[in-house]
Amino acid sequence: MRQFFRLLLLILVLLTVALTSALTAMRLAIHGREVTIPKLVGMTPAEAERVGAANGLQVAVERQFYSTQVPEGKIMTQTPPPGVKVRRGWSIRVAQSLGPLRVAIPDVTGESERAAELNIRRRGLALGSVAEANLPDAPPDQVASQSPPANASDIAAPKIDVLVSVGPALPSYVMPNLTGQPLGSATLTLQDAGMKVGKVTVLPAPATEPQTAPAAPSEPNAASMIVTQSPPPGQKILAGASVNFEVR
Repeated sequence: MRQFFRLLLLILVLLTVALTSALTAMRLAIHGREVTIPKLVGMTPAEAERVGAANGLQVAVERQFYSTQVPEGKIMTQTPPPGVKVRRGWSIRVAQSLGPLRVAIPDVTGESERAAELNIRRRGLALGSVAEANLPDAPPDQVASQSPPANASDIAAPKIDVLVSVGPALPSYVMPNLTGQPLGSATLTLQDAGMKVGKVTVLPAPATEPQTAPAAPSEPNAASMIVTQSPPPGQKILAGASVNFEVR
């Protein structure tokens, strides 16, 4: 019986040693297939493929961008970055530089905003921001300036920003106090200033007035007296705006 236990103990020891050796060999095999991602930025795709193949890795050019900083044909970015440990056979995704933009920048000044946009998009470019300004020397809806300028080179982003004129600024006035004046004279005052009469509302007569007082007219006339006005006195108003009144 004692020999049987000794034999059983020997078998258990041998099994433990065998299992430990197998785990160690498996760990060595797994880590033995790991490699470190090399730095590929600045290389050509062909150079990067050779370096990747030497490390058991693949290289795939997924995107291309215009750049004034990285020469044409060189790798701009990579994923995963250098120094990361991966297994052999892993694919490194890279972006390649197309160099400076070579598309000619058109001259869209003097065109309408719509015509300028069509001209820009027809050349494979994009319309960037559109700013508007009151420009006395340019008619409304005309491109007054652009950025980058026509025929510019070394453009990193294929977008053109434009400044569009909305025409000269309208003159502005301080609204006068017209309350207590006849509607006819107030109308002449507004017309002389380049403004116009808007909505005119006839107010009913106050309830405190004697019943013998004449009824308020149903329609305003030149003799109607202004009770309130909108905009109120002192407010800034542009030429061509309308002024509303309440009259009696």
